Amino acid sequence: MKSKNEIVLPFLKWAGGKRWFVSHHAEFLNTPFDRYIEPFLGSGAVFFHLAPRESVLSDRNEELMSAYRAIRDDWKSVERELRRHDRNHSKKYYYEIRESKPRAAHTGAARFIYLNRTCWNGLYRVNFKGAFNVPLGTKTDAILDSDNFEAVANLLKNAELHVGDFEKAVDLAGKGDLLFVDPPYTVKHNLNGFVKYNETLFTWKDQIRLRDSVIRAKKRGANVLLTNAYHTSVRKLYERVGKHYRLDRHSILAADTEKRKRCEELLVVI
Repeated sequence: MKSKNEIVLPFLKWAGGKRWFVSHHAEFLNTPFDRYIEPFLGSGAVFFHLAPRESVLSDRNEELMSAYRAIRDDWKSVERELRRHDRNHSKKYYYEIRESKPRAAHTGAARFIYLNRTCWNGLYRVNFKGAFNVPLGTKTDAILDSDNFEAVANLLKNAELHVGDFEKAVDLAGKGDLLFVDPPYTVKHNLNGFVKYNETLFTWKDQIRLRDSVIRAKKRGANVLLTNAYHTSVRKLYERVGKHYRLDRHSILAADTEKRKRCEELLVVI
Protein backbone atom coordinates (compact mmCIF):
# COMPACT_ATOMS: atom_id res chain seq x y z
CA MET A 1 0.00 0.00 0.00
CA LYS A 2 1.14 3.53 -0.65
CA SER A 3 1.40 6.09 2.13
CA LYS A 4 -1.13 8.89 2.35
CA ASN A 5 1.25 11.33 0.73
CA GLU A 6 2.67 9.02 -1.92
CA ILE A 7 1.14 9.27 -5.37
CA VAL A 8 1.83 6.34 -7.66
CA LEU A 9 1.32 7.14 -11.33
CA PRO A 10 0.80 4.74 -14.24
CA PHE A 11 4.12 3.84 -15.86
CA LEU A 12 2.56 3.28 -19.30
CA LYS A 13 0.90 5.51 -21.84
CA TRP A 14 -2.17 3.77 -23.23
CA ALA A 15 -4.69 4.51 -25.94
CA GLY A 16 -7.99 5.04 -24.16
CA GLY A 17 -6.24 5.39 -20.80
CA LYS A 18 -8.20 6.92 -17.93
CA ARG A 19 -5.82 9.50 -16.47
CA TRP A 20 -8.26 12.17 -17.62
CA PHE A 21 -11.04 10.37 -15.75
CA VAL A 22 -9.26 10.29 -12.39
CA SER A 23 -8.10 13.89 -12.87
CA HIS A 24 -11.53 15.36 -13.64
CA HIS A 25 -14.15 12.89 -12.45
CA ALA A 26 -12.70 11.20 -9.36
CA GLU A 27 -15.92 11.86 -7.44
CA PHE A 28 -17.39 8.80 -9.12
CA LEU A 29 -14.73 6.68 -7.41
CA ASN A 30 -15.70 7.59 -3.85
CA THR A 31 -17.83 4.46 -3.33
CA PRO A 32 -16.49 2.37 -0.41
CA PHE A 33 -15.35 -1.12 -1.39
CA ASP A 34 -13.39 -4.08 -0.04
CA ARG A 35 -11.92 -5.36 -3.30
CA TYR A 36 -11.24 -3.72 -6.66
CA ILE A 37 -11.67 -5.61 -9.93
CA GLU A 38 -10.62 -4.37 -13.38
CA PRO A 39 -10.96 -6.70 -16.40
CA PHE A 40 -9.43 -4.32 -19.00
CA LEU A 41 -6.39 -3.09 -17.10
CA GLY A 42 -4.36 -1.21 -19.71
CA SER A 43 -2.25 1.44 -17.98
CA GLY A 44 -4.23 1.02 -14.75
CA ALA A 45 -4.92 4.72 -14.09
CA VAL A 46 -7.92 4.01 -11.86
CA PHE A 47 -6.11 1.21 -10.03
CA PHE A 48 -3.15 3.45 -9.21
CA HIS A 49 -5.45 6.29 -8.16
CA LEU A 50 -7.40 4.09 -5.75
CA ALA A 51 -4.41 2.03 -4.52
CA PRO A 52 -6.72 -0.74 -3.27
CA ARG A 53 -5.77 -3.12 -0.48
CA GLU A 54 -7.02 -6.06 -2.50
CA SER A 55 -7.59 -6.31 -6.23
CA VAL A 56 -8.08 -8.54 -9.24
CA LEU A 57 -6.44 -7.12 -12.36
CA SER A 58 -6.88 -8.70 -15.76
CA ASP A 59 -6.28 -8.03 -19.44
CA ARG A 60 -6.13 -10.18 -22.56
CA ASN A 61 -2.78 -8.61 -23.50
CA GLU A 62 -0.22 -11.14 -22.30
CA GLU A 63 2.79 -8.83 -22.73
CA LEU A 64 1.09 -6.16 -20.66
CA MET A 65 0.26 -8.47 -17.78
CA SER A 66 3.74 -10.02 -17.93
CA ALA A 67 5.19 -6.53 -17.44
CA TYR A 68 3.06 -5.96 -14.34
CA ARG A 69 4.06 -9.35 -13.01
CA ALA A 70 7.77 -8.74 -13.62
CA ILE A 71 7.67 -5.40 -11.81
CA ARG A 72 5.86 -6.96 -8.87
CA ASP A 73 8.37 -9.80 -8.61
CA ASP A 74 11.67 -8.04 -9.48
CA TRP A 75 11.27 -4.31 -10.09
CA LYS A 76 14.98 -3.59 -9.62
CA SER A 77 15.97 -5.80 -12.57
CA VAL A 78 13.26 -4.25 -14.75
CA GLU A 79 14.45 -0.74 -13.92
CA ARG A 80 18.09 -1.64 -14.48
CA GLU A 81 17.32 -3.02 -17.94
CA LEU A 82 15.13 -0.02 -18.77
CA ARG A 83 17.99 2.32 -17.87
CA ARG A 84 20.16 0.45 -20.34
CA HIS A 85 17.57 1.07 -23.05
CA ASP A 86 17.46 4.73 -22.06
CA ARG A 87 21.24 5.08 -22.47
CA ASN A 88 21.28 3.33 -25.84
CA HIS A 89 18.17 4.84 -27.40
CA SER A 90 18.37 5.79 -31.07
CA LYS A 91 16.33 5.12 -34.16
CA LYS A 92 18.43 2.09 -35.04
CA TYR A 93 18.33 0.79 -31.47
CA TYR A 94 14.54 1.19 -31.26
CA TYR A 95 13.94 -1.03 -34.25
CA GLU A 96 16.49 -3.57 -33.03
CA ILE A 97 14.67 -3.85 -29.71
CA ARG A 98 11.30 -3.93 -31.46
CA GLU A 99 12.44 -7.02 -33.37
CA SER A 100 13.96 -8.70 -30.30
CA LYS A 101 12.26 -11.46 -28.31
CA PRO A 102 13.59 -11.46 -24.74
CA ARG A 103 13.23 -14.67 -22.77
CA ALA A 104 13.61 -13.43 -19.21
CA ALA A 105 10.64 -11.80 -17.49
CA HIS A 106 12.49 -8.62 -16.51
CA THR A 107 14.01 -8.08 -19.97
CA GLY A 108 10.62 -8.63 -21.60
CA ALA A 109 9.01 -6.09 -19.27
CA ALA A 110 11.76 -3.53 -19.89
CA ARG A 111 11.39 -3.99 -23.65
CA PHE A 112 7.63 -3.51 -23.38
CA ILE A 113 7.97 -0.30 -21.34
CA TYR A 114 10.78 1.05 -23.54
CA LEU A 115 8.76 0.57 -26.72
CA ASN A 116 5.68 2.07 -25.08
CA ARG A 117 7.57 5.20 -24.11
CA THR A 118 9.42 5.77 -27.36
CA CYS A 119 6.93 4.55 -30.00
CA TRP A 120 4.35 6.75 -31.70
CA ASN A 121 1.93 8.07 -29.05
CA GLY A 122 2.26 5.04 -26.80
CA LEU A 123 0.03 3.00 -29.09
CA TYR A 124 -0.01 -0.76 -28.62
CA ARG A 125 -0.66 -2.47 -31.95
CA VAL A 126 0.40 -5.81 -33.38
CA ASN A 127 0.27 -7.24 -36.90
CA PHE A 128 -1.53 -10.42 -37.97
CA LYS A 129 1.42 -12.45 -36.68
CA GLY A 130 1.13 -10.86 -33.25
CA ALA A 131 4.32 -8.79 -33.59
CA PHE A 132 4.42 -5.23 -32.24
CA ASN A 133 4.66 -2.94 -35.28
CA VAL A 134 4.29 0.67 -34.09
CA PRO A 135 6.93 3.03 -35.57
CA LEU A 136 9.35 5.18 -33.63
CA GLY A 137 7.84 8.27 -32.03
CA THR A 138 9.25 11.63 -30.95
CA LYS A 139 9.80 10.82 -27.27
CA THR A 140 13.35 9.85 -26.40
CA ASP A 141 13.23 9.14 -22.65
CA ALA A 142 12.82 5.58 -21.46
CA ILE A 143 13.27 6.68 -17.85
CA LEU A 144 10.88 9.28 -16.45
CA ASP A 145 11.09 11.51 -13.38
CA SER A 146 7.73 10.11 -12.28
CA ASP A 147 9.01 6.51 -12.19
CA ASN A 148 8.62 4.73 -8.89
CA PHE A 149 8.73 1.05 -9.72
CA GLU A 150 9.24 0.08 -6.09
CA ALA A 151 5.93 1.71 -5.17
CA VAL A 152 4.25 0.06 -8.16
CA ALA A 153 5.59 -3.31 -7.01
CA ASN A 154 4.28 -2.73 -3.50
CA LEU A 155 0.80 -1.96 -4.79
CA LEU A 156 0.84 -5.08 -6.94
CA LYS A 157 1.81 -7.36 -4.03
CA ASN A 158 -1.84 -7.58 -3.00
CA ALA A 159 -3.20 -7.96 -6.52
CA GLU A 160 -4.20 -11.06 -8.44
CA LEU A 161 -2.89 -10.69 -11.99
CA HIS A 162 -4.63 -12.61 -14.77
CA VAL A 163 -4.40 -12.91 -18.53
CA GLY A 164 -7.63 -13.74 -20.24
CA ASP A 165 -11.13 -12.88 -21.33
CA PHE A 166 -12.91 -10.13 -19.42
CA GLU A 167 -15.83 -12.33 -18.42
CA LYS A 168 -13.70 -14.48 -16.12
CA ALA A 169 -12.74 -11.42 -14.06
CA VAL A 170 -16.22 -9.88 -14.10
CA ASP A 171 -17.73 -13.14 -12.90
CA LEU A 172 -15.59 -12.89 -9.75
CA ALA A 173 -17.29 -9.65 -8.68
CA GLY A 174 -19.83 -9.72 -5.87
CA LYS A 175 -20.84 -7.96 -2.68
CA GLY A 176 -18.20 -5.54 -1.43
CA ASP A 177 -16.43 -5.31 -4.79
CA LEU A 178 -15.93 -2.29 -7.02
CA LEU A 179 -15.84 -3.33 -10.66
CA PHE A 180 -14.36 -0.77 -13.07
CA VAL A 181 -14.91 -1.69 -16.71
CA ASP A 182 -13.24 0.17 -19.59
CA PRO A 183 -13.48 -1.98 -22.75
CA PRO A 184 -12.10 -1.18 -26.20
CA TYR A 185 -14.49 1.15 -28.02
CA THR A 186 -15.84 -0.58 -31.08
CA VAL A 187 -18.17 2.00 -32.61
CA LYS A 188 -17.16 5.23 -34.28
CA HIS A 189 -17.59 8.08 -31.82
CA ASN A 190 -16.38 11.56 -32.62
CA LEU A 191 -12.69 11.30 -33.55
CA ASN A 192 -11.81 7.78 -32.47
CA GLY A 193 -9.25 6.80 -35.11
CA PHE A 194 -8.69 3.26 -33.89
CA VAL A 195 -12.17 1.85 -34.25
CA LYS A 196 -11.19 -0.44 -37.13
CA TYR A 197 -8.31 -1.87 -35.09
CA ASN A 198 -10.49 -2.24 -31.99
CA GLU A 199 -13.09 -4.19 -33.93
CA THR A 200 -10.59 -7.00 -34.41
CA LEU A 201 -10.11 -7.14 -30.64
CA PHE A 202 -13.60 -6.51 -29.32
CA THR A 203 -16.68 -7.16 -31.42
CA TRP A 204 -20.25 -6.00 -30.93
CA LYS A 205 -21.04 -9.50 -29.67
CA ASP A 206 -18.41 -8.89 -27.00
CA GLN A 207 -20.17 -5.63 -26.11
CA ILE A 208 -23.42 -7.51 -25.58
CA ARG A 209 -21.65 -10.21 -23.59
CA LEU A 210 -20.03 -7.53 -21.45
CA ARG A 211 -23.34 -5.83 -20.71
CA ASP A 212 -24.87 -9.13 -19.64
CA SER A 213 -21.90 -9.96 -17.42
CA VAL A 214 -21.94 -6.61 -15.56
CA ILE A 215 -25.69 -6.97 -14.99
CA ARG A 216 -25.00 -10.34 -13.38
CA ALA A 217 -22.24 -8.78 -11.26
CA LYS A 218 -24.65 -6.11 -10.04
CA LYS A 219 -27.20 -8.76 -9.10
CA ARG A 220 -24.49 -10.43 -7.01
CA GLY A 221 -24.02 -7.15 -5.12
CA ALA A 222 -21.04 -5.53 -6.86
CA ASN A 223 -20.85 -1.81 -7.57
CA VAL A 224 -20.04 -1.21 -11.23
CA LEU A 225 -18.57 1.73 -13.12
CA LEU A 226 -18.43 1.28 -16.89
CA THR A 227 -17.02 3.64 -19.51
CA ASN A 228 -17.73 3.32 -23.20
CA ALA A 229 -18.25 5.27 -26.39
CA TYR A 230 -20.90 7.98 -26.20
CA HIS A 231 -22.73 6.61 -29.20
CA THR A 232 -26.38 5.93 -29.88
CA SER A 233 -25.85 2.19 -30.23
CA VAL A 234 -23.98 1.93 -26.92
CA ARG A 235 -26.47 4.11 -25.05
CA LYS A 236 -29.28 1.94 -26.38
CA LEU A 237 -27.41 -1.18 -25.28
CA TYR A 238 -27.39 0.17 -21.71
CA GLU A 239 -30.65 2.14 -21.84
CA ARG A 240 -32.24 0.20 -18.96
CA VAL A 241 -29.01 -0.35 -17.07
CA GLY A 242 -27.76 2.02 -14.36
CA LYS A 243 -27.44 5.78 -14.53
CA HIS A 244 -25.80 7.44 -17.52
CA TYR A 245 -23.40 10.39 -17.58
CA ARG A 246 -21.85 12.14 -20.56
CA LEU A 247 -18.20 12.99 -19.91
CA ASP A 248 -15.78 15.08 -21.93
CA ARG A 249 -12.20 14.11 -22.52
CA HIS A 250 -9.42 15.42 -24.74
CA SER A 251 -8.38 13.18 -27.60
CA ILE A 252 -4.60 12.67 -27.79
CA LEU A 253 -4.46 10.08 -30.58
CA ALA A 254 -4.57 12.34 -33.62
CA ALA A 255 -1.15 12.96 -35.18
CA ASP A 256 -2.21 16.48 -36.16
CA THR A 257 -2.58 18.63 -33.04
CA GLU A 258 -5.30 20.64 -34.78
CA LYS A 259 -7.42 17.48 -34.82
CA ARG A 260 -7.00 16.76 -31.13
CA LYS A 261 -10.43 17.98 -30.10
CA ARG A 262 -12.71 17.27 -27.18
CA CYS A 263 -14.48 13.91 -27.27
CA GLU A 264 -17.44 12.58 -25.36
CA GLU A 265 -17.57 9.30 -23.48
CA LEU A 266 -20.31 7.46 -21.65
CA LEU A 267 -20.11 6.56 -17.98
CA VAL A 268 -22.64 4.05 -16.69
CA VAL A 269 -22.95 3.77 -12.89
CA ILE A 270 -24.64 0.48 -12.09
